Amino acid sequence: LVIIFLTVTAILMIFIVPLTIVFFIYLSNILLLIYQRSGEVKADPLSHVWDSARKTIASFWDIYARIWHGYELHGVENLPEGPGIVVYYHGAIPIDYLYFLSRLFLWKKRLCLSVADHFVFRLPGLKLLLEVTGVMPGTREECLVALKNGHLVSISPGGVREALFSDESYQLMWGNRKGFAQVALEAKVPIIPMYTQNVREGYRMFKERRFFRQLYESTRLPLMPPYGGLPVKFRTYIGEPIPYDPNVTTDELVEKVSQLPLQFRATCFVCEGNFLLSFQTKTAVQALISKHQTIPGSIWKALLERFDKRRK
Repeated sequence: LVIIFLTVTAILMIFIVPLTIVFFIYLSNILLLIYQRSGEVKADPLSHVWDSARKTIASFWDIYARIWHGYELHGVENLPEGPGIVVYYHGAIPIDYLYFLSRLFLWKKRLCLSVADHFVFRLPGLKLLLEVTGVMPGTREECLVALKNGHLVSISPGGVREALFSDESYQLMWGNRKGFAQVALEAKVPIIPMYTQNVREGYRMFKERRFFRQLYESTRLPLMPPYGGLPVKFRTYIGEPIPYDPNVTTDELVEKVSQLPLQFRATCFVCEGNFLLSFQTKTAVQALISKHQTIPGSIWKALLERFDKRRK
């Protein structure tokens, strides 16, 4: 009985924070429903009518971010006043991205619309929250309309695959995804790279995952549960905008890659024509990782950074 008790306790401990986050997300949706029904709000979910509700929810998540992860956001000045595409590395749980959205709204009163995987829209009971926070399936047409309306649009090219199967080496798993670059070219907007330090030390996936990889590839559902939730230091860094420049040569891009650490060079690919911008973006995100992240990631060091005053 003692062994069983200790085993169950250990299992609950490594999953309790991720489950708490899920609870808070559903609580946020419930608060929006109360706001909608009490005020009989029927306005467009993206309209300013919802701003007071957004501020309440954003304040809650920002407090959580400050207390649990000592969250910091750097480089907000790199976001354009007008439209742009934010491209970021996807952690096991994108809680850091939720922190970013909350602080951006509190600081700038600005929405960043989010492209999410289709499975997100199958989750029950979250429809209003997704609509009010601007989460969308992210078809080419939807992204172009959002950018035309002056919004920031964010996307993680690695998506669920990167969340599930990347690790403390922080390898990008974008494959040949370049749709975001094509949209940026058509909309004539900049791409802004973003990365959160220690996101893999906060939440991780299990190492033995061949079965789950096969399961994901056949179902496209994230059935492997994350664990962790340690109060490691989170710092989100927003890099300089990347405008599309047709005058940049492949040789110049290869030179940029040669300046990256060896573990990152193999993940970059040389592109031509319309693929050039996707290559630039991948290089920029890798550069942020190289500059701000210890490779491989260390949970112990990430915890100690909560007390490192020199980094502030």
